[in-house]
Amino acid sequence: MAASINDVANAVGVTASTVSRALRGRPGVSDEMRDRIVEAAASLGYVASRSASSLATGRTHTIGVVVPYVGRWFFGTVLDAAEQVFSTAGYDVLLYNLGSPEVRKRFFTKLPVRKRVDGVLSLLIPEDDETAALRSLGVPLVTTVGEPRAGYTVVGIDDRAGAQMAVRHLVNLGHRRIAMIAGESGPLHWTTPIARRQAYLDVLAESGIVHDPTLEADGGYTVQGGERAMTELLAVARPPTAVFAQSDEMAMGALRALRLHRLKVPDDVSVVGFDDHELSEVLGLTTVAQPVADQGAEAARLLLRQLEEPDAAAPEYAEMATKLILRDTTAPPTVRGAG
Repeated sequence: MAASINDVANAVGVTASTVSRALRGRPGVSDEMRDRIVEAAASLGYVASRSASSLATGRTHTIGVVVPYVGRWFFGTVLDAAEQVFSTAGYDVLLYNLGSPEVRKRFFTKLPVRKRVDGVLSLLIPEDDETAALRSLGVPLVTTVGEPRAGYTVVGIDDRAGAQMAVRHLVNLGHRRIAMIAGESGPLHWTTPIARRQAYLDVLAESGIVHDPTLEADGGYTVQGGERAMTELLAVARPPTAVFAQSDEMAMGALRALRLHRLKVPDDVSVVGFDDHELSEVLGLTTVAQPVADQGAEAARLLLRQLEEPDAAAPEYAEMATKLILRDTTAPPTVRGAG
């Protein structure tokens, strides 16, 4: 029969919780005692189990991750980077995909993560009652979306500043008929579409360009939506000479629509996206790059830090930088399309 944690504790003359702390490198155990415990565990052939560790420490070594769309590139990239950090630290991930209003309501009503996780990484913006539900868990909460929010550590970017870079780039090239492919915040309550749209309006105003509502189209933050939106924009009385797409995936759809209409990019229409999607360089897409994977990894590290240092002050917001990356899809307007 395999040795248990109690066998090691009896051999050294300490409690099982002391053995657990020593073998996990936790404080509160002297170096001499730690060496004795490690030696006893080795001689008895004891291997700590996850369940035994949980009983001794009250920890599950599991992180709950809540996502709205597990199949979307942004969320998948954040999740993959975060999971790698959690896994390296010895934590499992319990994933909850809240892709529909019904599933989301059921999750926040029943809160199945209770007593099953040590912390929660949320990739959606909860409503006030949902936030209250998560706070009732009594565990650290970290998110990678939205603006600073009470009770959370938020890792994110300045969406407004990033979008301003994109639109100013088009203005500085000489464009005046600048369209925007965006998306509604919808039931997920994203602030990203709102912030990026406001940046678009701000740059138009500061540049003396009158806003034309017909130059805005909803792309739903998908490739298909971007293609559909670009097709709508090409049908207006005075089509745009340039387009700011609030995501690279919508920009990719716009490029496909322009190609189907036998229009050249950037000769006929310039396109700039936002994200620096892994395929953006292949397509030569000018874009505003945000460190998506780094946001996931940093969020995971901050969550683990709160678990390991519960008495330390948790940061409210960690902002990561964006930058404009110039590629092949933007250029000055032709004389024909400049007006």
